[in-house]
Amino acid sequence: MATFRLARRLRAERAVDTMSDGQFAVLAALTVHGEHTLGQLADRERVTAPSMNRTVSLLEDAGFVSRTPDPADRRRVTIRLTEDGVAVVDETVRRRDAWLEHALAELDERERQTLADAAEIMRKVADR
Repeated sequence: MATFRLARRLRAERAVDTMSDGQFAVLAALTVHGEHTLGQLADRERVTAPSMNRTVSLLEDAGFVSRTPDPADRRRVTIRLTEDGVAVVDETVRRRDAWLEHALAELDERERQTLADAAEIMRKVADR
C-alpha cells in the first residue's frame, strides 16, 4: 500500500492538472521510447486501439502530440511529441523530482540507504 500511496502522491505533481494519468503515460512513453504508431502505443499501455485513439486525440487537441501519415502506408500514422508535449513532460518530471528530493532530505542516512536497497529489490521483482 505504501508504494501505491507514494505513486499517487508523485502523480499529483504534474504540470497540467487536468491531464489524466493515461494521457501523461502516453507522453512519457513517447519521451522514453520515441515516436509510435497508435497500435504500438495501445499495446505498450495495454489498452484498446479505440481507447488510445481517444487519448491521442485529446493530446493532439491540446497541442502535446502530432500525427504524421506514414509515407509508405497512408493508413498508418506516427505519433510524436510536440515542443509543448516535451515541455509538459520536463516540467512534470522537474516537479516530481523536487517533491521527492525534499521528502527524502527529511530522512536520515540509514533510512535513505534502506530505500536505496529496497529500490534495487523492487527493480529485480519488476524485471521478472
